[in-house]
Amino acid sequence: EVQLVESGGGLVQAGGSLRLSCAASGFTFDDYAIGWFRQAPGKEREGVSCISSSDGRTYYTDSVKGRFTISNDNAKNTVYLQMNSLKPEDTAVYYCAVPCTMTGYWGKGTLVTVSS
Repeated sequence: EVQLVESGGGLVQAGGSLRLSCAASGFTFDDYAIGWFRQAPGKEREGVSCISSSDGRTYYTDSVKGRFTISNDNAKNTVYLQMNSLKPEDTAVYYCAVPCTMTGYWGKGTLVTVSS
């Protein structure tokens, strides 16, 4: 059974940082790209960042480029999202997904709230 467990969300002031973690199990970690999506109140879910577990290639949506960094630890089957220079518009529930698409497996999410 595929399981994705997110952690690391919280309340932070604008300009601050958070690191999200996604602990994965139930599949061969190296075989998939894993990613982060987010859904803000009243908005559709959007892709934030993806990483290929096999070769480390990464993808970022334009609004987070230069501020967020995705990484993985294959030994721990864990994906991280380091979020710096956070803005109020980054406020959302952040979900981990595998594969990195809208139709894969999802975790339950972790809430990130950025105050102005």
